Amino acid sequence: MPWNNNSGGPWQPKNNGPWGNGPSGGGGGGNGGGNRPPDLEDLFRKGQDQLRRAMPGGGMSAIGIVLIALIGVLVWLATGIYTVRPNEIGIERVFGRFNSVASPGLNYNWPYPIGRVDKPTIGVQSVDIGARVLDNRSGGRRQVPAESLMLTGDENIVEIDFTVLWRIDEKRPQDFVFNLRNNGPTVKAVAEASMREIIGKSNALDVLTGARLTIENAVHELMQKTLNEYGAGVVIQQVQMQKVDPPQQVIAAFRDVQAARADQERAQNEAQAYANKVVPEARGETARIIQRAEAEKEKMVADAKGEAARFVKLYDEYKKAPDVTRQRLFLESIERIYGGMDKIILDQNSGAQGVVPYLPLNELPRRNDQTGAR
Repeated sequence: MPWNNNSGGPWQPKNNGPWGNGPSGGGGGGNGGGNRPPDLEDLFRKGQDQLRRAMPGGGMSAIGIVLIALIGVLVWLATGIYTVRPNEIGIERVFGRFNSVASPGLNYNWPYPIGRVDKPTIGVQSVDIGARVLDNRSGGRRQVPAESLMLTGDENIVEIDFTVLWRIDEKRPQDFVFNLRNNGPTVKAVAEASMREIIGKSNALDVLTGARLTIENAVHELMQKTLNEYGAGVVIQQVQMQKVDPPQQVIAAFRDVQAARADQERAQNEAQAYANKVVPEARGETARIIQRAEAEKEKMVADAKGEAARFVKLYDEYKKAPDVTRQRLFLESIERIYGGMDKIILDQNSGAQGVVPYLPLNELPRRNDQTGAR
């Protein structure tokens, strides 16, 4: 070998090795002593000698080379065996392109560099916008004004913290792996943009009072539509608004507005309750009056018909005996008129006997005293 220290060569000066000065004792054979680094040629030659001794017959035959190559290929192929956990899904690639989706369990794909396997988690994940959880046990949150402050449609500012629950679309998991580079930040950016768009179309009073469920549904639909257009392979599970408040500078005024609105709703509910009580009573009284009028009408009609029938019968009897009927009617009328009066009527033409005139003289002064006292 031309680089051997023993034979000397063009790269080796006298008493010097290829890596620097040789040992001070002369000779220059082998690795030498002192700080001289090892000779690469010696190391390579020693490795060849050890390999020859390990091979049958003391030499490297063609069969041995093929056997070593075959073992290497088998070991390389065995590296393609992989396991997919129950909460994961396997995305197999071949030469960088999508090949198939692997189910949980033991699977096989071409080993690196031909094949590759991505195993994203398919569980539900969450992203917080507007606040960060400081401690899971205590539940403390740190506000992020750059994310939470939003402008409403009537040019008011509200502070909103919300959480988005999402997961990988198990029908198209390859879209999640290939179409998005930063999956979590992309979902967060889409969530914040969607919430700002919906809040920008709403009034501040509606956002702070009773439109929470409507806003959550609208943001959910807008996020899913946007991610589908991106081909993100993401399914939005739920949008939860954690806190909706006005800014700290005007929170007292907004609370007064909310209290006034609550009083207004309470007054409306009381008025509605009173109306629900009074209106049925008025309708019942109306029905009672109408029924009483109908009954009075039927009574009067029946009385009139009875009087008419009585008159007709009386007229028929009158035609049969006019004098007798006339006399009877006269007596019945006199009896009806004077029946309840304290009077005594004497018929002078009847020749009544035994009637003695009487003048109550002792009662006259008593009646005069009672008349004067009045």
